[in-house]
Amino acid sequence: MSTSGPPTWPHCEPSADPATDPVSCRGVRVPGHLVCLAHLTDADRYAYLTSLTPGANIDHQGTTFTGTLLFSLLNALRDPETGKARLGSAKFNSATFKERAWFTSAIFEDDAGFDSAIFEGDAVFDSAIFEGDVGFDSAIFKGSAWFGAASFEGGAWFDSAVFKVDALFESASFESRALFGAASFEGDAVFDSASFEGGAGFDSAVFEGGAWFGAASFKGDAWFESASFKGTASFGSAIFEATAWFGAASFKGDAWFESASFKGDAWFESATFKSDASFESATFVKAGRFGPLACTGRIVLSEAEFGGPATLLIAARRLECRRTRWSATAEIRLRYATVDFAHAVFEYPLTIAAEPDTFVLTDGSELADAALAGAPGPDVRVASLRGVDAAHLVLADVDLSGCLFTGTVHLDQLRLEGACTFDTAPASVHWRRWPPVRFTERRVLAEEHHWRASQPGAVRGWNVAVLGAGRAGPLQLAPVYRALRKAFEDGKHEPGAADFYYGEMEMRRHADDIPRGERRLLTAYWALSGYSLRASRALAWLGAAMLLTIVLLMAFGLAQDTPKQTATGTVPAGGGKVTFEIDKDDPQNPTGDRFTGERFEKALNVTLNSVVFRSSGQDLTTAGTYIEMTSRLTEPVLLGLAVLAVRNRVKR
Repeated sequence: MSTSGPPTWPHCEPSADPATDPVSCRGVRVPGHLVCLAHLTDADRYAYLTSLTPGANIDHQGTTFTGTLLFSLLNALRDPETGKARLGSAKFNSATFKERAWFTSAIFEDDAGFDSAIFEGDAVFDSAIFEGDVGFDSAIFKGSAWFGAASFEGGAWFDSAVFKVDALFESASFESRALFGAASFEGDAVFDSASFEGGAGFDSAVFEGGAWFGAASFKGDAWFESASFKGTASFGSAIFEATAWFGAASFKGDAWFESASFKGDAWFESATFKSDASFESATFVKAGRFGPLACTGRIVLSEAEFGGPATLLIAARRLECRRTRWSATAEIRLRYATVDFAHAVFEYPLTIAAEPDTFVLTDGSELADAALAGAPGPDVRVASLRGVDAAHLVLADVDLSGCLFTGTVHLDQLRLEGACTFDTAPASVHWRRWPPVRFTERRVLAEEHHWRASQPGAVRGWNVAVLGAGRAGPLQLAPVYRALRKAFEDGKHEPGAADFYYGEMEMRRHADDIPRGERRLLTAYWALSGYSLRASRALAWLGAAMLLTIVLLMAFGLAQDTPKQTATGTVPAGGGKVTFEIDKDDPQNPTGDRFTGERFEKALNVTLNSVVFRSSGQDLTTAGTYIEMTSRLTEPVLLGLAVLAVRNRVKR
């Protein structure tokens, strides 16, 4: 319907003799006259209008219409039975409507042309019916454009049209192709509940105000490639029966796709969102490939449903997938994002992975994600997995230092690939009363940080829970550590499993449901060897025990002198066999200087033999015998704990 170059229709022309023909305009001449409708005499105009009947063809291209003139024309075409104007072929290309152009409920029974028309006031086409093709290419609407409930039965062309104020197409029906390519909407563009039966083309369109497509229905392809949305873009509850093309589209305001239904492919490759983009409760029947796209705000997929295999490629500050349902395999590859996956549901393998390099588009170029450079980094952080069944979940190269795990089901079947990192315990020594507190570096869940930070007298370094994180105590965290320990063991990552075993034991030691006696036993186990995971602690206790044993032996255990053996016997009077009884003096308790080098050497010998559960053979006092017995019981245990701790740290 578009035209190129200057109009070629016969139009009013200036005369060489202005006295005889002063008229000069671009309007098409009325048949049988030398001037356009606007320049006819009153008598000629009346005669022309009375000759028109409803459904007549008209050609008033380039004509300038006042409100009164347009009303007179449409009134002449009004059907007396329905009271609606009926037009056959209607040509208004390049026409100028100086005042409100009132075409409400008009019926265009053939093609209608408004290409390059200028509407100085409002253009009102509410409930108008276009039975043929209609063209508004390059038309300029300086007032509001009203097309509410209009029906376009043929093609509708609005390419390069300019809407200076609001463009209102609520409940409009486009039964064939509707093209708004490169159109400019400087006010709000309202297409709520509009129906597009054929293809809808908004390629390179510019929406300066809000773009409202709530509950719109697109039964053919919807083209928004390279469109620019500078205000809010709302597609809530919209239905896309075929492919939705948003490639290279730019959203500077919020983008709302809540409850939208994508029954074909949702193509958002190279789309950029400067604010939040919400797809909450949206349905992706055939997702396929979603992205790569960049968002400097949030991408919200909470309660969305993915019906088929999907690959999501997203660079965003935050991705929210709360209660999102995945009915097929899916892979989510991310950059810069913090992911909230609480209560997501999936029955097939799903992978969340960090993408180390910039996403590559289908044409070989790279996704422009420079706007995210100020984020914490391209690393991917998981904020929550609460309520997730992790039996089919794979995490690759993600940061789990702030992840909430309580309530996760089948956590022991979680697969961790690549470099998945956790938070750690506070480093260095913390002087809090006496004795000083020192935490050995280990992998720690964020929820343990939150619990410890909430305890009275908590040392500095434990992270306080953020709003909405909830409060999980030792009773809830112990099974979480146990499940993660098993996941690490199944993955042959024994050092990582050891850290989670330590965390499990710590939570058991502090849990309220543990009997006091068992808690004391666990406390002793922790203090002596760090649950057989801290070799240095066990060795320190072993050294202390050996030193104490040596000191006690030197002070009380070693005899003053080595007891001498004596032999006594009776010689029979008539001679014969002599029987001797060999006896040994009882060891004498030491007196005088007990701490000599000789006594130290003997005490060390006894102690070292006790460590390996052997008897030294030294002569000991009664006290020394009990000291040695105690040493032979405790010191081998401490040595065994130290050996076990080393093994737990180095085995694979």
